[in-house]
Amino acid sequence: MKKIFIVVIFSLIQCGNVFANGKILKSGFLTKSASVNEGMNINDPKNKIIIIYNHGQNKNDKGIKNECIWVNQIRNKASLVDVEINNKKIMVYNFCTNHLAGDMSPKKYWKFKEPYEGIHKLDKRIKKNLELVDKFVEIGVPRKQIIISGHSCGGLLTLMLLAAHPEKVGGGISYMQACYGKLSKQYKVKKVGSEEALAKFAKKYPGGAELRQRQIDNIKKSNDVPVLAFTHPKDKFEGLLSDWLEEVPGVKRIAKIMLKIEKLEILKQCSSVGIQITKKRSHDKL
Repeated sequence: MKKIFIVVIFSLIQCGNVFANGKILKSGFLTKSASVNEGMNINDPKNKIIIIYNHGQNKNDKGIKNECIWVNQIRNKASLVDVEINNKKIMVYNFCTNHLAGDMSPKKYWKFKEPYEGIHKLDKRIKKNLELVDKFVEIGVPRKQIIISGHSCGGLLTLMLLAAHPEKVGGGISYMQACYGKLSKQYKVKKVGSEEALAKFAKKYPGGAELRQRQIDNIKKSNDVPVLAFTHPKDKFEGLLSDWLEEVPGVKRIAKIMLKIEKLEILKQCSSVGIQITKKRSHDKL
């Protein structure tokens, strides 16, 4: 797992090919060029590492058709394809589950007053992930070589899944976990602090705030959550509301990625794909 995490960190700060942007609306294995091959074909499964990537959501609980992920959101993940770790090649599976809807989705996703009742969209997505993991295991991929990952709501999904089912996979990678809007920015966390900001959120949307806290509490109850969690203080969603991750056993949190750059050519390459970089620091938009 440690070597996988090192490779993932490197993939987040490197700048390679420039990909044309566009929607990806299907599940399947990523290619180096960030296209998707549908199907479950895996040659020599015992010598593969499968990373299942879970997209974010524009709606907390509502099912949305014809929406999964944009190419520019997975270009760094595509760079992991065919990388070898201990003679095992990485394969990245893009998993589209945005069509699923939670039981209270008619209540305007998380903007409801009453406590959430029923099965939330993230829990339904977790169930689909576990079913997918079982399919890979049936094909012959060892569980310890299957990694769950995700961005935004997909990042929160990753933490929830590993907290509840750590024995099902080898570990998880969460990028900027968030599923309740731009809380850091909207409630001015930097100015008023997290406690006051969350109190305002709870007053405006008590149902959403209760659900968010319930999900966090369930994650924190676990004895071991083997997840590498990336956060950043400038993230407008929960960048300044992620310190609770420090309290979760097993989570390794990386709050910033810093990279010294010496060659101007690298600066130009990164700028051309939309990554904001100065000569002294780099902040990859995860």
